[in-house]
Amino acid sequence: MYTQEETAEKVEEAVDKVKDVITDDIWGSIVDFLNLGLHFGPDNKKIHITIGTFLFVVFAFIIMGRLLKLSRKLVSKRLPEDDRNKFNSIFTFAKYIIYILVVIAVLSASGIDVTVFLTASAALFVGLGFALQTLFQDVLSGIFIILDKTLHIGDIIEFDDGKVGRIFDIKLRTTRALTRDDKVIVIPNHKFLTETVYNWTQNHKTTRESVSVGVAYGSDTKLVTALLLKSLEGQANILKNPKPFVLFEDFGDSALIFGLYFFTSNSFVDLRIKSELRYKIDQLFRDNNVSIPFPQRDVHMYAKKE
Repeated sequence: MYTQEETAEKVEEAVDKVKDVITDDIWGSIVDFLNLGLHFGPDNKKIHITIGTFLFVVFAFIIMGRLLKLSRKLVSKRLPEDDRNKFNSIFTFAKYIIYILVVIAVLSASGIDVTVFLTASAALFVGLGFALQTLFQDVLSGIFIILDKTLHIGDIIEFDDGKVGRIFDIKLRTTRALTRDDKVIVIPNHKFLTETVYNWTQNHKTTRESVSVGVAYGSDTKLVTALLLKSLEGQANILKNPKPFVLFEDFGDSALIFGLYFFTSNSFVDLRIKSELRYKIDQLFRDNNVSIPFPQRDVHMYAKKE
């Protein structure tokens, strides 16, 4: 029989043997396995490309992917669905940048002198920068658009050339909009920063539209005002509040100019609304003997005396 002290010593010896087996045999085998690979170069600048390096890159990608996914959820948790989809493009772009940095860090830890690659890459990126300047402008502009919320899905925009479209897709490089002709227009994002763009619905969906009409001199202006307001009756796309109104705008060369102003929440089809109003105005004027004049000129002819 062993005494209590001898038993404790035996237990300690057994524990030490287990530790030695784990340290020398199991952990040593794992380390040897991870160190399998390519080892070359002088001792002071030895390069190691091993199984451990490869596994480290894989685990780094997985961890960074999880962290980016978590941060994306935290940032976009309280955002509307449209803004949440726009932020996906930014995080995808950031994910590729981080992956590149992870690869550079792993190569540097493996003993590879990355300064040579960075120097060569800098010269390459300068050349690519000039060649892909517009592309980089589009990407940066897309990031700014998404972050400052200048545009939203469903906004109606107008360019200086008069093109009007409703936005249905915003990406990092381009924004797509549907025109009134049911055609898709692809807009490079840098145009939103370098050109004047009118956003009809950024503040709210309601816009004010107008129809101008001229009546003959001598017409009853009160009657004309009443008829113009009556033309709005039965128009489904015209709001009752704010109230429409009529302005006596000018004394024209051959007509009294009136403007009928109204509000609509569907400005994308305002051309159709204005067309229907013009039909109605023309009929009301005919029924009430209000004439719409056309330009007239008096021509005086003088006979030349011989």
